[in-house]
Amino acid sequence: MPNSDAASSFRRRAVIISPNSSLVEELEPLLQQHLAGSQPAKLQVYPSPRDIAATFSGGPQLLFLDVVSDREQGLQLLTEISRSGASVQVIALLSGNEPDLILRCLRAGALDFLLQPFSLDQIEAAMTKLARLQPSAEAPGREPAKIYAVMPAKGACGATTVACNLAYQWKRLGYKRVLLADLDPLAGTTSFLLKVKSTYSFLDALTHASELDADLWNGMVTSASGIDVLLAPELMVEGTQEMRDPAPILEYARHAYDAVVVDTGGVYGEWNLNAARIANELLLVTTNELPALQAAQRALSYLDTNRIGRWKIRLLVNRYHRDIGLSREVIGTALHTEVFDILPSDYESIQKALMEGKPAPSNTAFGKAVIQLADRLGGRREQAKKNTSLGGLLGLFSKTSKST
Repeated sequence: MPNSDAASSFRRRAVIISPNSSLVEELEPLLQQHLAGSQPAKLQVYPSPRDIAATFSGGPQLLFLDVVSDREQGLQLLTEISRSGASVQVIALLSGNEPDLILRCLRAGALDFLLQPFSLDQIEAAMTKLARLQPSAEAPGREPAKIYAVMPAKGACGATTVACNLAYQWKRLGYKRVLLADLDPLAGTTSFLLKVKSTYSFLDALTHASELDADLWNGMVTSASGIDVLLAPELMVEGTQEMRDPAPILEYARHAYDAVVVDTGGVYGEWNLNAARIANELLLVTTNELPALQAAQRALSYLDTNRIGRWKIRLLVNRYHRDIGLSREVIGTALHTEVFDILPSDYESIQKALMEGKPAPSNTAFGKAVIQLADRLGGRREQAKKNTSLGGLLGLFSKTSKST
């Protein structure tokens, strides 16, 4: 008997994508039984990545994706759906228990998987899990939050300071629910910077990933000046270096918040790489000093090698001082990457803010720069420029008409 709560959470259009008719014939009656007779849509070919927006328009959908018939094409489509931000929850369809393939599917964006031969019990378990992972998916018209992963090119570049201040800016831009997640298992310092404490950490969220719901989650996060903060463990915990995938935490947060800022320990290792893969934008933080820039060059090369697209990487130069270190133009040329933004050296303001456990005031040099960074990431600076240019043009026409 289908679980009514889980079923009600997924009253949306179900879609099966598979060129394998026998696989569809095996799955379709089970879905009809679970979804109270609802007829799932069927696609016999994998859509092109450029057709994703048109294919999955019309509101939230539940996609059952065949990764058996063409493994690489199925994984590519799964990755592109995740990148597109479409309101689609994906369950991968697999032929057997292959741990490596299952992990690749989860990393690419699948929320769960079904193994042949399919059964009603499998579908029920998957639906229940998705209902827990997507607490606000039933809200009509709500888009998943963008995830911004902040990664230092090397230690002491100020990435945590950038992450903390950026998180507060999303509140200024009107986002109601904002999460700052400290996912540095070795040297997380967010609790120190914000002067907050919690009995729980992201390790607890990871341990209870299969049963996360709003009540459990709210007990694990701490509020700081209007944003939720998920802290790193206070003490070194055995086995943290063996952690590989923060996806359960980030996928839950993506659907529970309006914006998510992730503070990481760096770019290296599977844990950080998977955070980078899940993130919509990766903010790589460096300074304009030579050792930091060499580290940034190595970090970019490492990300390239691990197929983290340059299209999502935003290079930030923190503690920038025009008279010390390399200029913005030279940095861009040396790293073959455009400098997305610079944050000025503002030692006194930052230190005062750290002592108070608050973001840098908006009237300081650093505070103004973070505001501009948030506006640019949110697309507001470009819109303002367009409006200013249009206003100037209209003013020119107005003056011309008056003179005639």
